[in-house]
Parts: sequence; structure tokens; C-alpha cells
Amino acid sequence: MTKWEYSTIPLIIHATKQILDQWGEDGWELVQVVPGPDGNGLVAYLKREKNAS
Repeated sequence: MTKWEYSTIPLIIHATKQILDQWGEDGWELVQVVPGPDGNGLVAYLKREKNAS
């Protein structure tokens, strides 16, 4: 069974692509983008497969 780990990150509008590209290089896959808790900005939810230990 595949096990996943998750992360949430704030997205800065003028650097969204660079932020997501960097996380993607580290193996993270974008799951969803939602409005931030204060109604301003965006929050990205990401996942990646956990390494078997």
C-alpha cells in the first residue's frame, strides 16, 4: 500500500511558478490550491510518496 506525506505552503502570487517548481523538484505533487485563511493569498496542498523505512 502506498503511503503519502502531505505539506501545506503559502503561495506568493508573483512567485507561484518558482515556488511550485522547487517543491516539484523535491518530489512533491500539487493536490489543490485554496484561498488563504485570511481570505487573501493562496495556500497549496502537496503530497509525495513516503520512503519505505
